[in-house]
Amino acid sequence: MQFNENAELDTSQVSDQRGVGGRVALGGGGLGIVGLILYFVLSQIGGGVQLPTGSGFNDVGQGQQVGSEAIKEKCRTGADANRESDCRAVAFINSIQGYWTDQFARSGKTYQPAQTNFFSGSVSTRCGNASSAVGPFYCPADAQVYIDLGFFQEMQQKFGATGGPFVEAYILAHEYGHHVQNLLGTSDRVNHDSGPTSGSVRLELQADCYAGAWANHAETVPTASGQPLITGVTQDDVNAALDAASRIGDDFIQGELGGGRVDTTKFTHGTSAQRQKWYTTGYETGDPARCNTFDTNNLG
Repeated sequence: MQFNENAELDTSQVSDQRGVGGRVALGGGGLGIVGLILYFVLSQIGGGVQLPTGSGFNDVGQGQQVGSEAIKEKCRTGADANRESDCRAVAFINSIQGYWTDQFARSGKTYQPAQTNFFSGSVSTRCGNASSAVGPFYCPADAQVYIDLGFFQEMQQKFGATGGPFVEAYILAHEYGHHVQNLLGTSDRVNHDSGPTSGSVRLELQADCYAGAWANHAETVPTASGQPLITGVTQDDVNAALDAASRIGDDFIQGELGGGRVDTTKFTHGTSAQRQKWYTTGYETGDPARCNTFDTNNLG
């Protein structure tokens, strides 16, 4: 896939806090909906999993701040997204939020954009403090997405994922799926328990399906200037996203990274097969209405 070089980027949707702060412990009331599952890895196998700061994204170090003004100057068009990794993330965020703005409007609702915060090392949120080891997450208390961009490299190094731009898109679109659930009140109506058919699993699988629905429309979502931002999505791109989904299932994490014992009572995100199934459902239908993981006994 590529980005339309003439399409404009909107960096107002991103706050760049990389290089600010240091490693902190989890606290302050928890993290709400954790996006991808490094937190789960830590709770299952212990240890100090620490993401590399800024790896693959200009290697921003502690004490070295990029800042939102700098990224505003650097990330102006799709041409910048084709060259720069952090600009690529901005472009995906623009496309994902453009898609949901249109979807909400079609339903007579108003989509409220969410800020995405790039950070390194640690970050303070209204859901509490978090280190990079948590992985990407959405905080419903402040309705914002948080990500250490080094997680994309971590997906390849520790999880063995294929990697690539559409994996990054899947991860971001999944987190924005949680924002949609928050706006629609879905999250508030669900019991955040654990288990193979738990509310937590159903929320995560629905967010995967929402990510797939965006991917179906990725080549047609326009920017503010009216031009589609993303072009040339291939089956290889989709396969890379599915590969990533297979490596963040509860069964894969427990079996491959957690010592080999799979305990379904601790499932919070769904199996690898379920995550692939629901992403595929969203991608093949392009219809968020088909993502009702709460109205079925068969999650896949």
